[in-house]
Amino acid sequence: MTRMNLFENEFATKFAKRFASASLLFESSALPKATQELVNLRASQLNGCGFCVDMHVKDAAAAGETPVRLALVAAWRESTVFTEAERAALALTEEVTRMADSAGVSDETWSHVRKNFDDDQIAALVCLVSMINAANRMNVIVRNPGGSYVAGMFDELVK
Repeated sequence: MTRMNLFENEFATKFAKRFASASLLFESSALPKATQELVNLRASQLNGCGFCVDMHVKDAAAAGETPVRLALVAAWRESTVFTEAERAALALTEEVTRMADSAGVSDETWSHVRKNFDDDQIAALVCLVSMINAANRMNVIVRNPGGSYVAGMFDELVK
């Protein structure tokens, strides 16, 4: 059961508009859109955020992502459908998301990220992983459930 509807709270709505505006930067970044959606989906899975899993599956599908790749994100290490760059981004996502359980991002993962992305893409990736983890935590705290998201439903929020 949802604890609080953040979309009906004045302060939370103001915050959401600013958060969404900041996320617009990713649209103009050099980080591939497919990688962005895979990262958002994987962090959301790890954090148990049903709302964000729902959102990112639907947004990725609307952007042309295949059902096979979406289904295999949770088992990306045992899958053949992801590029080396995507695998590096997913590894970074997992290590950042699970930071409390480890020593942070390993040198091996960072090396893979450096090998596959330039500085601008890495900056976008680091910011993206940080933002999705923040969004996941807000939704998990208030128990915002998955299932009702419609692709693009927040587009008006940033206008």
